[in-house]
Amino acid sequence: MSEGGDVPRGTSPPSVVPAESTAVETAPPEAAQHVFGNRAEHAARYRDLLATVGVERGLIGPREVPRLWDRHLLNCAYLGEAIAEGLTVLDVGSGAGLPGIPLALARPDLRIRLVEPLERRHTFLREVVGELGLRDQVAVVRGRAEDVKGEFSAAVVTARAVAPLETLYRWTLPLVQTGGHLLAIKGRSASQEIEAAAATLQAMGITSTPEVLSVGPDDGTGTTLVRVARGAGPLRSAATATATTTPRKTRRRPAGPARR
Repeated sequence: MSEGGDVPRGTSPPSVVPAESTAVETAPPEAAQHVFGNRAEHAARYRDLLATVGVERGLIGPREVPRLWDRHLLNCAYLGEAIAEGLTVLDVGSGAGLPGIPLALARPDLRIRLVEPLERRHTFLREVVGELGLRDQVAVVRGRAEDVKGEFSAAVVTARAVAPLETLYRWTLPLVQTGGHLLAIKGRSASQEIEAAAATLQAMGITSTPEVLSVGPDDGTGTTLVRVARGAGPLRSAATATATTTPRKTRRRPAGPARR
């Protein structure tokens, strides 16, 4: 994917699921119909890939299968509420495609690059992108955040279950374009992580205050995000760090206990 968002078609990868495999669940829940719209069937297909091949290859734990929709797909898709129209997104440490794949399915206007260092995950991601017909929207790169620094950047960098904020800042903020944001999916410890990582953020020259956002439903099934804005000033080298777009919809929270 170029900086302009074009994704090379390339050669179609083989089908991720053997022909004899059957779908685990045929119909997405009502919430998925609302979030994914006319791509709800694609989301259901992705859910089935995670529940079958994803489990077989050790990318998803078997105990996660019954809660793939709410805990994984929808949890990640809600991230789109905090991203403005038509932006480029780098999903760092994408793993089995979370949050990048659900985000792409829910927001076809975005151009997304999945960055993943492990070969088996990288292979799975390429197969899924081909299987779901997302090659014009989503590209896959094998590498660590440190490897793609200077080669790729984006208005929004996303991460889920990659590292504590103190480490995540050093890995991801150099990839955020001036005026862009880091969006990290976090849980109840979001505010504590922000406090623990304050010195690192200061050492990197980031003067903005991290925000804790709640996206998705208000019934306790939504998603907690930490958003960090990268201003116009120069970013100091991550090695020296020690121990402007308007979102579609967000509900700002003070840096107190995160809603869950």
